[in-house]
Amino acid sequence: MITYTNRKGVTYTLCQGVTKTGNPRYFFAREPQGKPVEVIPAGYEIQESVNGVVSLAKARPGNILAKEAAAVESAIQQHPQARNYRMDVKPDRIDLYELAGGGMDGLLGTYDSVLAPALLAALRADCERYGQYAAVMRFILADEEQRLFRAERMCYRSSVDGWLPLYNIGTAPIAELARQLVPTLGTEAFFELY
Repeated sequence: MITYTNRKGVTYTLCQGVTKTGNPRYFFAREPQGKPVEVIPAGYEIQESVNGVVSLAKARPGNILAKEAAAVESAIQQHPQARNYRMDVKPDRIDLYELAGGGMDGLLGTYDSVLAPALLAALRADCERYGQYAAVMRFILADEEQRLFRAERMCYRSSVDGWLPLYNIGTAPIAELARQLVPTLGTEAFFELY
């Protein structure tokens, strides 16, 4: 039986059902349902979203190089609120996610002198573990040969609700884009990007 424990500490079992057309359907459940799966089907892999949703998806080759993902991760780690951001590498892009509500750092900071350090650390860990993340920026591979990326940010205006291409930024190597754009996350400068 195949099980997987997500970042929230919840363990799921891979199960098999049948679609209306009679084809096999795979899904993860907290309690085994249908037929438990003993071996991951060929061509599939277990994936976990930044919000802890576990699924079985077709394995797709990725075009993002490890050093490109590392460049974005490095830029995130240098952000003053790094713990509020996560990234997810897709086959042709890297998505950045922000903790909904901006995290608890501000609120927990007011209790620094009142609560025990161990309790504060546990509360921060729970916020990271159970927090929900929303996509805010993405870097899309635009030129595979020259390894150039373009950037988009999430727009929250009712007339443009969705992804907004950052035309004024153009295409560039991902390390350069990450160095330029990641520091704007969580600031007013983010909303000035277009």
